[in-house]
Amino acid sequence: MKALFAEKFYSEQMESIKKLGYEVIYINEKQLNSISNIKDIDMMVCYNPFEKIDISKLLNLKWIQLTSVGIDQAPREKILENNILLTNNKGGYSIPMGEWIVLKTLEMFKNSKQFYEKQNNKEWVVDTSILELYGKTIGFIGTGTIAKEGAKRLQGFGVHILGVNTNGRNVEYFDKCFSMKKIDYVLSRSDILVITLPYTSKTHHFVNEEFMKKMKDESYLINIARGSIIDENALIKNINSGKIKKAALDVFEKEPLSEKSPLWEMDNIIITPHNSWVSEMRKNRKFNTIYENMERFINEQKLMNLVNLKKGY
Repeated sequence: MKALFAEKFYSEQMESIKKLGYEVIYINEKQLNSISNIKDIDMMVCYNPFEKIDISKLLNLKWIQLTSVGIDQAPREKILENNILLTNNKGGYSIPMGEWIVLKTLEMFKNSKQFYEKQNNKEWVVDTSILELYGKTIGFIGTGTIAKEGAKRLQGFGVHILGVNTNGRNVEYFDKCFSMKKIDYVLSRSDILVITLPYTSKTHHFVNEEFMKKMKDESYLINIARGSIIDENALIKNINSGKIKKAALDVFEKEPLSEKSPLWEMDNIIITPHNSWVSEMRKNRKFNTIYENMERFINEQKLMNLVNLKKGY
């Protein structure tokens, strides 16, 4: 069984893959420009080499393990046509992203951005507009692993946690979940809305003008999913009108965010550079998922994190 790794891991980790029975080839994704020396691979571990190589010409390829959670970069038609399995790194970044949701919620409620500016200007000015999180309602649009980790960490704050998913199924750490058909109820009740949806053709600009009109007045918005889920022009309009009081954005429609974007100049926006997934544990968690799946694959067992390409996640 031949495996291509387009990302390097520690030597002892790579040795553990070989002990499973794999012949391992390592080619850095940036240097992966042709298929001449990988024609007979059975599986590959990668992020996005798909603009450089045509996977339909890898006739033995049976499985692609992505190192990312998102699958936007994967050539879906070719994967489907060639009956290739696709798995992702679902759950690999959920803990730091769950912590990030708590961090940005508190930063907005406690006016941290303004305090940091006062510190830089050496201004000693008391702020009496600080809010407390206790008793507030937090709505998650999407109840996957990231939302679960966020909801879990918010439990101790005495908040009411609502979730929206496809069919309204109950999810651990949520007080109540609703189907997409009942999303209007959650929008109208939530003091804070957290966007954790996967990005698909159906969720492009899902958070649009109509969506924002249904949100509770002066509510807060956090997006750690994908930038294109939010219509940024509608967001800017609703921030300026006061409908949305504050927003914490880690992702944007175009990244890096253009220097010309008005979002940079808005006092009630917190901007971070797609950073919520980062932690010192990310590489180990990623490898653990890869190892578990490679062990399952060679033993002909069902893989974890199988992507349903027809659904788009």
